[in-house]
Amino acid sequence: MSSLSAVLPHLEQRFESQRLVFWHDTEGEYAAELDTLDLGEVTTLRVENNEYAVKNRVLHDDPTAKFLIYRAGGVPAGVGNWLLDLELAYGVFTADRPALVRQDLGLDGPRIDQVVRDHEKFFRAAKRVQTLKTLLTADDDADRLRAKMCAVLVGQREHSMLELTRTLLIENARSEASKYEALVEQGLDGFHWAGVAKIYGYEANEPSVDDFVLWMFRQAANGFASEVPGALRNIQLDFASLRNDRRSAAALAILARRASESLSYADSIEDAELIDLVGNDLFEDVEQKVISLLAQAVGERTMNAREVSETIRARQSSIWVDGYRELYTALGAASDLLSELSTARFAITSFDEGLDRYRKQWFRIDQLYRQFHFAARITEYAGPLEALRVEVEKHYANRYLYELGNSWQQQVDAVQDWRSVTLRPQTRFFTDHVEPIICKGNRKAVVIISDALRYEIADELRSRIRQEDRFDAELDAMLGVLPSYTQLGMAALLPHKTLAHSRGGDPVLVDGQRSDGTANRNKVLAPVGGFAIRAEEVLSMPRGELRERYGAHQVLYVYHDRIDAIGDKATTERQVFEAANDALRDLVDLIKRLTNANATNILVTADHGFLFQDTALADASYLSTKPQGDDLVVTNRRYVLGRGLKDDPAFRTFEPQQVGLSSDLEVQIPKSIHRLKLPGAGSRFVHGGASLQEVVVPVVTVNKKRKSDTRPVNVEVLPETDKITTGQLVVKLFQSEPVSEKVQPRTLRAGIYVGETLISNQPELIFDQPSDDKRDRYQSARMLLSQDANEFNNRTVEFRLEEQIPNTTQWRVYQRAQYLLKRSFTSDFDF
Repeated sequence: MSSLSAVLPHLEQRFESQRLVFWHDTEGEYAAELDTLDLGEVTTLRVENNEYAVKNRVLHDDPTAKFLIYRAGGVPAGVGNWLLDLELAYGVFTADRPALVRQDLGLDGPRIDQVVRDHEKFFRAAKRVQTLKTLLTADDDADRLRAKMCAVLVGQREHSMLELTRTLLIENARSEASKYEALVEQGLDGFHWAGVAKIYGYEANEPSVDDFVLWMFRQAANGFASEVPGALRNIQLDFASLRNDRRSAAALAILARRASESLSYADSIEDAELIDLVGNDLFEDVEQKVISLLAQAVGERTMNAREVSETIRARQSSIWVDGYRELYTALGAASDLLSELSTARFAITSFDEGLDRYRKQWFRIDQLYRQFHFAARITEYAGPLEALRVEVEKHYANRYLYELGNSWQQQVDAVQDWRSVTLRPQTRFFTDHVEPIICKGNRKAVVIISDALRYEIADELRSRIRQEDRFDAELDAMLGVLPSYTQLGMAALLPHKTLAHSRGGDPVLVDGQRSDGTANRNKVLAPVGGFAIRAEEVLSMPRGELRERYGAHQVLYVYHDRIDAIGDKATTERQVFEAANDALRDLVDLIKRLTNANATNILVTADHGFLFQDTALADASYLSTKPQGDDLVVTNRRYVLGRGLKDDPAFRTFEPQQVGLSSDLEVQIPKSIHRLKLPGAGSRFVHGGASLQEVVVPVVTVNKKRKSDTRPVNVEVLPETDKITTGQLVVKLFQSEPVSEKVQPRTLRAGIYVGETLISNQPELIFDQPSDDKRDRYQSARMLLSQDANEFNNRTVEFRLEEQIPNTTQWRVYQRAQYLLKRSFTSDFDF
């Protein structure tokens, strides 16, 4: 027996809009319960061969009252039904379950009742039906109803095949199946797979999500080619969406790894050439193969630096690139380094020329060497770099450090006094750089001294600062003191008239005062309104306190020690390039904190540079002789201080006056890049000598601007036609200027739309070309029309470039171009 409770709401709803409701209960299943029905002011009349009396009652006796007119059993046909005219006027209510559900859903299309009968279990769950109703529209047909039922079962609000597939694939990637099993339990799996066959072209005797995944990746590996042109276009477009959308990208990566193993894809590309793989990012195996081939090409120099750079740039849009960025950075640095060394000549005609060429050109080799090793050390997959690392080391040590060191040494040997016309001396730092700032009214200066901030690292710092909005930075150089070690270099940066070693070498005396430690440096700085502070204190100091400290002094000297602290210890010296990266991060942070505390004039400099090579040094890198003299006060790996030092061809000896020191200690420097072999000391990281890497000391001048000065690069759409006549369209795009520190890369996505309906693929495009050559800054968007595009033939459609609104998931239109979609039937065969 059916319950009246399910019928009551539907009857009440009818009575809200009409006075008479005719109920035909063919099976008579509600007859016994009818008297318990409570409809308030509604009177129930049973039709039992009393049609005339019923009609008289409702039309004449009570013409304004509400009546439920119930008839059990069969209904006379045609004019035999005396109530037919009223039934036609008011309609007939039926309480069979499919009809009730259809009415509840607000649907009246064909086959809706059949859907309800076929999936009775689905509609018995009130909460599920309620969720379904929020997705329905009045014109939904039976197929759309089933699709939305599928969406409810998998917890999705979108019923498109793309979104249903996305949900099932994400679940499959987690090795779960509860959502798919819900489709099976409710008898909707057959409908789902029929839709997959129709829309995507996947057909199988026993379809499953696992099988579909393998089929999908097999089609992708085959370029979505098919015997019927365009048959796989929808899966091709949706596959791109599934892989690139952040909601499903991680899941698709997991599925790709499984599929690659099942398809033995790595074996299929074993003999592939680099040119055939550059545009392929289907499986992670491709990324690894590209890197392997690229490493080999760089090591063997079968590709020039430009070709390597373009290949690496092309791979930045790969979905796998995040796990391999450090490898690509290492490969790019190695390629540039080996390329520069292949043509470099280190002949130097004068002391000043050597300094000038290092600060303008040769420093780049040290920078590339550092970038290669840093990237190689932090990458998860260093294997492909092993052979290349040997090549880099061999060329850097033998072709660069050794040759440049010997050539430069000839100029060092020739000079009488340690001074240059090209570079101002480090001892003049305060006079040349700080005084011009503080002597103008109330202007203040901040000096950040980063221990062992080599010139090439400072060049990268300058670039990083300039990438920050409203920040500008310029790089200059000074000729560092000899010996190039911390105590003397730090003293040279303080305001002074004379520098001198104390009798035991250290501490170094500034105008007769000790210069070691913060307290002593504060005494030296006090006459010029200066104050010394450690970088750690600045980084941890509240903004208000830092602002007070800055405001209370004319000059703030901030001492930062990251690189030297790591490099000067034998146990950690190989981590010096990691320390350099940390230093760069620290220094940018320091600069931002100081500018937030109102600092506007900031100088970043160093006490000295350094020599470093990653591999253990050969015996030939050490001097076979030891320094000799009457009084050896200090013996270091790269310098000796003493009295009565004996001349030796392995050393360059300076009297203190020759290097600008007012003391009696002579200075000896091992020639070129040689070290003294000392017990317990490190050997890879050294300083104190006269090499260009040690004595070309940077000065970075930082200013903060009031107005924003960084922006994304401009991109133009260059249509070559105004019609789309085939299933695809190639749109030429032009990056109108090179990217730089202030003109930053731009990422856009392309699409073809009718209104807000997307009818194409949606490729992501990266515009990051730094080349000045316009020819390098063109690229094309290859747009593939979906099968849905056929519905809009002979309509105007719009190509759009969109960019993501910062810190949101929303997109805005950046550029647009209109086309007339005019495809003939023959275009069905163009794909």
